[in-house]
Amino acid sequence: MKEGRSSDRAEFPLSPELLGPPLCVLVVDDEPAVRRAIARLFAGNGWEVLTAEDGGAALDILATQRVDVALVDLMMPRVSGMEVLAQVRERHLDVELVMMTAFADVETAVRAVRAGAHHFLTKPFRSNDEVVFTVAKAAERRRLFDRTHRLEQQLEVHEKLGELIGNSAEMREVYRLATGVAPTASTVLILGESGTGKELTARAIHQHSPRAGRPFVAVNCSAIPVDLVESELFGHVRGAFTGATVTREGLFELANLGTLFLDEVGDLPPLAQVKLLRALQEGEVKRVGSNETRLVDVRVVAATNVDLRSRIVAGRFREDLFYRLNVVPIALPPLRARRADIPLLAQHFLLKYAGRAKKPIRSIAPEAMRLLQAQPWPGNVRELENAVEHAVVFCRGETLGVEDLPFGRRPGESVAAAADAPAAPPAPSALPLADLPYPDAKQQALADFERAYFVELLRRASGNVSEAARQAGLDRSNFRRAARRAGALGGSD
Repeated sequence: MKEGRSSDRAEFPLSPELLGPPLCVLVVDDEPAVRRAIARLFAGNGWEVLTAEDGGAALDILATQRVDVALVDLMMPRVSGMEVLAQVRERHLDVELVMMTAFADVETAVRAVRAGAHHFLTKPFRSNDEVVFTVAKAAERRRLFDRTHRLEQQLEVHEKLGELIGNSAEMREVYRLATGVAPTASTVLILGESGTGKELTARAIHQHSPRAGRPFVAVNCSAIPVDLVESELFGHVRGAFTGATVTREGLFELANLGTLFLDEVGDLPPLAQVKLLRALQEGEVKRVGSNETRLVDVRVVAATNVDLRSRIVAGRFREDLFYRLNVVPIALPPLRARRADIPLLAQHFLLKYAGRAKKPIRSIAPEAMRLLQAQPWPGNVRELENAVEHAVVFCRGETLGVEDLPFGRRPGESVAAAADAPAAPPAPSALPLADLPYPDAKQQALADFERAYFVELLRRASGNVSEAARQAGLDRSNFRRAARRAGALGGSD
């Protein structure tokens, strides 16, 4: 093997997000000296190395053992490298192949790559680094595919709750409450910031209830003009008011035997609150301008992004209506409180929008995923969805990269710099602290402080983590871990 300028031990680790079992490489060459030299090089990098003297032995190993990358000589007796490549693809074996040959034949190289090889190396190698780097990149590609496959499998599992996605403890509690209350007729109050998925939760409850085959009617209470709220909810008769030229059913009647979702219920005007309370208590509604009451069988799921208790204190929301709605409360966590779910959500949106655009994008590059996980996401899941849709529009390959994201690298900035740069300054909470219960307000204030503190230190230190750690009085590893946890630094621990 030709020696390069670097030492035999050249470190080319996988991206942190792709780390798993130790990298396993199979070296296939009919020359013992070549096998030994390459095996020593890879073993010096801390990798597990297997060897085979011909293509037949290589296929036997690949059929029984997990291998990330096989480095295969093209010209071998009995079973050639091209035959190994063909058999790997025919059997759908999960391994990346890098081909090598002593013949610098462009035509052979093109044939191997077109047949599915990851890359092609000519012997003698230009340097040890070239070999190690090529194999490391092939392994990263293999593990990226494996991670994408795992995410897709997890997404299939979560189809049982419709569009609700996440494996975090916070989301598992949401699933528990939603699936528990769905079969009942109980009223549900969903709490959460804008963009956390309140309507998706309401739909999931409806879809898993005995009313699933009946109407699901959704209305945003804050979007209805105040003077039309009662007519919208309860209907009106002809001539009830100026412009009422026909008798019209309200949303309660349209949702009869089904589910009515009242989003932003805290914005209902006082008189509508009175009528809503009666509808919930008595199961009957009266159209505007009519003296006739009509019985309805409607399951109400309400949602709000404000603290209704504080509105009760301010005299803006009825206490008796609050208790009637708050039979089973479900609190949806903001995305910043469940960052572990971002890969699963991002993969879901990637497949959704790549499918719509008919693009062959299946995965997200590790540095792009680090950047996604470092964002503050004041708009929560809805903002993440918009970012991924934007990235799909501009992505030109099969893997979504940093440069495709709306907040990706600036002109002239490297991918690594964009992915590891200090995150944007903290966005204010979507809810004023006074609108939150005390424990939540305290937690939010602490999170905002930590993020602002680490972002400012990193800014003063021009992104130098060691200098910022010194200023904070922390050792470098603890500082990096705390800054990442606070969302002020790219990557994850």
